[in-house]
Amino acid sequence: MTESRMQTGRTTERGASADEHARAAALSGERDFTFTLADFGRIRTLIYQRAGIALAEHKREMVYSRIARRLRALGITSFTEYLDRLEADTGDGEWESFTNALTTNLTSFFRESHHFPLLAEFVRTRSKPVSVWCCAASTGEEPYSIAMTLSDAIGQRPNASVLATDVDTQVLARGAAGVYTGEQTGKLTPEQLRKHFFRGTGANAGKIKIRPEVRSLVTFEPLNLLAPSWQIGGPFDVIFCRNVMIYFDKGTQARILERFVPLLKPGGLLFAGHSENFTYVSRAFRLRGQTVYELAGAGRQEG
Repeated sequence: MTESRMQTGRTTERGASADEHARAAALSGERDFTFTLADFGRIRTLIYQRAGIALAEHKREMVYSRIARRLRALGITSFTEYLDRLEADTGDGEWESFTNALTTNLTSFFRESHHFPLLAEFVRTRSKPVSVWCCAASTGEEPYSIAMTLSDAIGQRPNASVLATDVDTQVLARGAAGVYTGEQTGKLTPEQLRKHFFRGTGANAGKIKIRPEVRSLVTFEPLNLLAPSWQIGGPFDVIFCRNVMIYFDKGTQARILERFVPLLKPGGLLFAGHSENFTYVSRAFRLRGQTVYELAGAGRQEG
């Protein structure tokens, strides 16, 4: 879930963009808008209700920076006015923009690399087709890393699929496009680049695009893990839920893990992030390897 956000700054009367004006104000220690503790409290409540994200006290400056961009884009002059508009829920799509603004998307290809050899070994033993759910897809690096692993493990035309979901619709669109910069793909090996990507030419020089045979394995869909129902099919052989639970409180974590149980096939695996420990949250899973879990209890192996 990249820290960057693409917002359009409106133009001031002096011709400078709103973002330029904001940067100048920040350098002088000023703010464009008043931002009270009550405003921060409302935002914390709203994003928790909407996406389950528990914002800590020390996130106040980050929240100001990101939501202030929405005020500038909309021509709104106060946080109170913006939050009143949000709560009025006029159907103008601002809830989506609000959620996108507060979602942190930090990702890379083959992040936490020890998981992928284990995934490759695991899927070779599974009945086909193999299905994987990546529930925090961000800009696509993780689901494409999964798809490349599946392709390498079980053939050039693998009988496999990857469902890639995220609450942030902006990053999902970028993931679906499958186009990256050399910086984003800089840690991939020459063999991985040759086998799974096209290099751009002409106007696209310096860009790299996922090959169609890898892209075809991945389906991108928006999904909020706090939604009352998940229309995603399943069950899956593998669920990747990495570096997501750290944004939720313990109660929310437990509820999500319980909902994962019927979505894992017998003997299936759940991959977590390096700083996440699910054994302290739910008894439904037991540790199998380094931040890798399986369903607890007997009779869970695939036949």
